[in-house]
Amino acid sequence: MNAILGLGKYLFAIPFAIFGILHFMGADAMAPMAPGGAIMVYVSGACLIAAAVSIFIGKYDKLATALLGLLLLLFVILIHAKGMSDPAQSQMALMSILKDLSLAGAAWMYSASLSKDNSVIG
Repeated sequence: MNAILGLGKYLFAIPFAIFGILHFMGADAMAPMAPGGAIMVYVSGACLIAAAVSIFIGKYDKLATALLGLLLLLFVILIHAKGMSDPAQSQMALMSILKDLSLAGAAWMYSASLSKDNSVIG
């Protein structure tokens, strides 16, 4: 059973790596939604990939998941909340808000209880 539960960290990290890659592939399409434009899409994509790598290798994973939770919360506030004002997009915006809130909570739970490297934040 522990072997199956051990897969959880990989199942948590893989989507962030993919999201990060998609940020690089679709930066021009995402740029109008992001404060700061395309450059911030690239920065956030790099952050998502870095968090995934950190979770995979277990190095600086406590710091990475704490910052990942913050990044996801910023996505909720700065990107998805704006979509709530448009009735045509409000249902999709709400789903994105709930997804990012739950992932932020999971990142912080990982940081608090599963992380291996406490060298930066104890």
